[in-house]
Amino acid sequence: MTQPQAIYLKDYKKPEFTIRSVSLEFELFEEFTRVNSTLEIEKIDLHAKDLVLDSIDLELEEMWLNDLQLTPSRYRYEEEKLTVANVPQNFLLRITNIIYPQNNTELEGLYKSGTIFCTQNEPEGFRRITPYIDRPDVMSVFTVTISADTKKYPVLLSNGNKNTACQIEEGRHSVTWYDPHPKPSYLFALVAGNLGSISDRFTTMEGREVELNIYCDKGNESKCAHAMESLKKSMLWDEKVYGRAYDLDIYNIVAVDSFNMGAMENKGLNIFNSHYVLADSDVATDADFMGIESVIAHEYFHNWTGNRITCRDWFQLTLKEGLTVFRDQCFSADMHSWHVQRIKDVKMLRERQFVEDASPTAHPIQPESYISMNNFYTATVYEKGAEVIRMIHTLLGAERFRAASDLYFETFDGQAVTTKDFLWAMSHAGGENLEQFERWYCQSGTPKLKVQESFADGKYTLKLRQIVPHAIDGTKQLPYYFPLKIGLLDQEGKEILETVLVVSQEHEEFVFEGFASSPIVSLNRDFSAPIIVEQENTAYPFLMRHDRNGFVRYESAQSFAVATLEQLIKTGEVDPLFVENYGYLLDLDTDLSYKALLLELPSATTLSQRMEVIDFEPIYDALERLQHALACRYEAKLQMLYENCHMPKNNSIDAESMGERALKNRVLRILSALKSEAVLERAKKQYEESLSMSDRITALDILENGSAALSAVAMADFYAKYKHDTLVMNKYLSILAASEREGVLDRVRALQNDPVYDVKVPNLVRSLIGVFARNFKHFHAKDGLGYKFVAQKILEIDAINAQMGSALCNAFKLYEKMNPHNKALMKIELQKVIAHEGLSKNSYEIVSKILKKHP
Repeated sequence: MTQPQAIYLKDYKKPEFTIRSVSLEFELFEEFTRVNSTLEIEKIDLHAKDLVLDSIDLELEEMWLNDLQLTPSRYRYEEEKLTVANVPQNFLLRITNIIYPQNNTELEGLYKSGTIFCTQNEPEGFRRITPYIDRPDVMSVFTVTISADTKKYPVLLSNGNKNTACQIEEGRHSVTWYDPHPKPSYLFALVAGNLGSISDRFTTMEGREVELNIYCDKGNESKCAHAMESLKKSMLWDEKVYGRAYDLDIYNIVAVDSFNMGAMENKGLNIFNSHYVLADSDVATDADFMGIESVIAHEYFHNWTGNRITCRDWFQLTLKEGLTVFRDQCFSADMHSWHVQRIKDVKMLRERQFVEDASPTAHPIQPESYISMNNFYTATVYEKGAEVIRMIHTLLGAERFRAASDLYFETFDGQAVTTKDFLWAMSHAGGENLEQFERWYCQSGTPKLKVQESFADGKYTLKLRQIVPHAIDGTKQLPYYFPLKIGLLDQEGKEILETVLVVSQEHEEFVFEGFASSPIVSLNRDFSAPIIVEQENTAYPFLMRHDRNGFVRYESAQSFAVATLEQLIKTGEVDPLFVENYGYLLDLDTDLSYKALLLELPSATTLSQRMEVIDFEPIYDALERLQHALACRYEAKLQMLYENCHMPKNNSIDAESMGERALKNRVLRILSALKSEAVLERAKKQYEESLSMSDRITALDILENGSAALSAVAMADFYAKYKHDTLVMNKYLSILAASEREGVLDRVRALQNDPVYDVKVPNLVRSLIGVFARNFKHFHAKDGLGYKFVAQKILEIDAINAQMGSALCNAFKLYEKMNPHNKALMKIELQKVIAHEGLSKNSYEIVSKILKKHP
């Protein structure tokens, strides 16, 4: 197999041509789609002779340059490029080509999700629709006309505002859309189908009346209400916080079942994975409702941070994604509990991005190279990118950050720009020198901060040392510049001060004077920097009880639990001091959602990342033993908490109701460690009586892990009730694939033959195969059968949808740190994958990086 070639940021060149306007005509038929494009092209580099267009799997019918029909002697079509020779400075290029959306299983370009025509063009899908200069720094004004069968496809949508609609012949109709805002091709969108919808209106702060529509499969209209409310909240929030108003007369959202990503911010026509739109109290968990609100907001916020101002090239992806994730996180925090949201954001970062940073696939938030850009829609680019923006916000403060954001919008509106342009605006308006801070964009890995304390003569000294990991190629990396928010507490727990230190050197020392006794330090408050803090003299029990900073209190509880589990793995003994302090948390009078987080034990991922050599067997054993010890010690108290919060007929999604469910389900999971008939009966009763899907999913999970017989009955009931609802079946498959009971791999294999499963639908693949690959207890089983199964699925799915295939390859990221036995088994399967003829460049890139140090 010819090795795929990397593309490098250092090789970026400005486009030789630009496209001023685009007119697209789509003739949709069941057997094929005809695309007629008219491109108004201008030569920017006067030395350029030939026009090179990107093009994949297209059948050319004809091509015209102005009034001249081109013959094959005038162009060549090879290696995914269409080259037109000897073009003038300004010209019209008309192309007619045929595509087959119904056969497109990659779900990039134009494809069919069930009976719905839809598109996904980011990053490079548009070249699968028609030949084009398919790069984000070529921005054009689009006019789009769609024609289709009137009965089968009564709804025809594209970007911008609706211009005209008419019947063109018997049984067919046509709609034309015009988007006045120049955009790159990746933001083009088209939808055609027989869809249901709900509508609303929003008046912007500028007085514009905006029509809001959410489209879905007919019969699901009632499940769109929460998404609509979330959209209106997002529009209002962006006006209040950033002064950004919507700029078209229509805002459309379409929910489809087959979608590689979560959602796509196409200008005026967002296309969503149905998981992030459809919800009601019967089928959606509290987490589903929160996720919908967050993703609806994220895609709306892209209108300014992504659409009006976009990326010059794909290496700048974090410019729009990191900034927009930060914005949606702040929105969610404003809508709900600030500390709960912050903790959830950090948990996700550590579970996904810290793992990535410690793996062979580590990369900066602005990568230097890629083989397949699809592989860089990562937690690093998104979540770590958001943390980088948050650090700028902390350094500047809210007022200066808003002024800098305004400067960014005013200066670069309508342009394709770089992260340097963003940093210029932040520095210029914010009055902060960010030259050293820019290392966060070009260095990889998670820095550590080693902390030492001393106290003498009324002076408290904090000595800090940055430990910056080498880059993945062994290159030495330099110290970072970051804010470190700290607090100092006296011996009674009263806060003495809170301040933000700026750390910029490898070794630094900060001295605080005027103390009668040594203070207790509260470090990295609010997780002010995405670092790992290593502290010698810890005061976890003290901070758990006294720190007023919600994040540090949570962090102290987690760190205490980690230390307890690591001691348990080493000595087999449970620390009685931790058990005693856990009782304090149970008695704490605080927000219930926050309390549920305080009571959560660290994950297997958290513990594995602290190991030099990973072995999951002792991790799971320690977690089980500690949970059992807590359940035995506090059984009566846990039962009381459960009863106080158990409201089976309440499925409201207000903060109090969600908090009650979060706490109740947390303590029920702890009690499940007892493996008693009483707890299983309680879970069974919760499944049968509760109206909330959150309650039912928790109960099913406990039954599945606790009793094969009880699980079989409950899961059969659940299946019978919801087998026609794909989104609920995702939950069904996930519970079974995540099961810790023996025989799970055999059950996962069998589920592939279930009528509800379809290997061509990404959500179903993620729910079954993807969840099993994250079931560390069984994926990393010592017999190697988990590795063998997932490797086989990678090859099968890679041939259908390369983006999904490469996503599964990430299950092997831990290869380098695994114990010798598991590593040897992993290596066998990884070598089979990379040697497979026809492996996509997507999967090749991931597996080659994993194997790089161990070829």
